[in-house]
Amino acid sequence: MSIKEMFIENYCPISADKISFTRQQASDFAKQVADDFNPLHNIDAKRFCVPGDLLFSIIIAKSGLHQQMTFNFSGMVNDNVHLTFPQQIDTNFDIKDEKDKTCLSVNVSGEKTHNPTLINALTKAYVDFSGHTFPDILVKLMAENKVMINPARPMVMYQSMSIDLHTLEAESVTLQLAKTSLSIEGKRGNAWLEFDLLSNGKVIGHGKKHMLLSGLRAYDQEVIDTMVEQYHASKADYQA
Repeated sequence: MSIKEMFIENYCPISADKISFTRQQASDFAKQVADDFNPLHNIDAKRFCVPGDLLFSIIIAKSGLHQQMTFNFSGMVNDNVHLTFPQQIDTNFDIKDEKDKTCLSVNVSGEKTHNPTLINALTKAYVDFSGHTFPDILVKLMAENKVMINPARPMVMYQSMSIDLHTLEAESVTLQLAKTSLSIEGKRGNAWLEFDLLSNGKVIGHGKKHMLLSGLRAYDQEVIDTMVEQYHASKADYQA
């Protein structure tokens, strides 16, 4: 299989072992693929952050899709950091920068495939779902729990994601939200989003995304409405 068959190649060259991102590449991926307008991914952001979904996408494009995969994020990745990505993962691998700091740990098990059709389909389905976490899923979850993130400094950090596939014999993938939960400890919250992976209407696996919310305070509908309006406005500006 040629790596050129992977759509992710449009957003950064992934054939090398060491990969870095420009702000433009990472921001384009967030906005064009994930439909994610988190201000952390804007090219002029002070605390710029490469989307975690971009790292996930590169890993399965380079080292293959395993039936069971767990991704644990341990730090924000900014632009021009060179990360080492493996050609294959046997059981686990740490993605590190040039200072030997681990940014992401990956654990895998089960059978593996390099089928570009399945990998592209799964990547697009998951990244599209993940990119819509705010406001589509998180606002409802915060309202139910009567808390919200700090509007002046909205910090929602991607902690981990896992997938468990029953089969790798699929060509199409869709993703469906199954369950959400939020546990609160003081000003911090742990959000869990569980989802089903389907192919042609049949469930072929499950997954879970974990995010850390910080700076929690009492829920205020007006403030949330303003945040959502600003989010949609930045999207409209980009697409204009």
